[in-house]
Amino acid sequence: MSERLWNILLDSFWKIFLPGLKVTIPLTVISFSIALVIATAMAMVQFANIKGLRQIARCYIWIFRGTPLLVQLFVVFYGLPRAGILIDPFPAAVLVFSLNEGAYSAETMRAALEAVPAGQLEAGYCVGMSYLQIMRRIILPQAMRTAFPPLSNSLIAMVKDTSLAANITVTEMFMVTQRIVARTHEPLALYIEVGLIYLLFSTVLTKLQGIGEKKLSTYQKKGE
Repeated sequence: MSERLWNILLDSFWKIFLPGLKVTIPLTVISFSIALVIATAMAMVQFANIKGLRQIARCYIWIFRGTPLLVQLFVVFYGLPRAGILIDPFPAAVLVFSLNEGAYSAETMRAALEAVPAGQLEAGYCVGMSYLQIMRRIILPQAMRTAFPPLSNSLIAMVKDTSLAANITVTEMFMVTQRIVARTHEPLALYIEVGLIYLLFSTVLTKLQGIGEKKLSTYQKKGE
């Protein structure tokens, strides 16, 4: 490795890493938090089999799971202005990532809800609880324990998917890297560097996932 390339990598590391902390991670956390709310609502609608609303939920899931994330980003950021709806890059990315991940996580949550024994619902009615009380106090806590591993995997995947936000001018890690590449003409080394930074973030989240799974496993054993 030449001295010039080494200096470029050292100089670019913090220029790439800081946007990761300031943009990539906040974009991921905000989008995933909203997605969880959407997913839970869509899953509960399907679990309760509410006619009309169930069809709307299925249609939403079908559209967002069946179309590319990049196309969704382009429709919202570049397409909606033609209809007079202007959205800044970061909010546009949050909106699209939230809706897209909400559709995928809704199926995860639905499966987790259906995995809870039906007797739990009946037991709740027997002690005088309402449907919402049963869901909040009995069904959802158990479902969330089941859904935790796949949801954690989705969060890790979203960290990497945020690189697509560069296509709508969000100044996250990948866009910063592209700008440095255009200036230095060192694509191989710099793209490997940003890939390693994404790997670093993913590794931290994977470790946190493992800790969370151990705690949930311990909690479940105590409950038994």
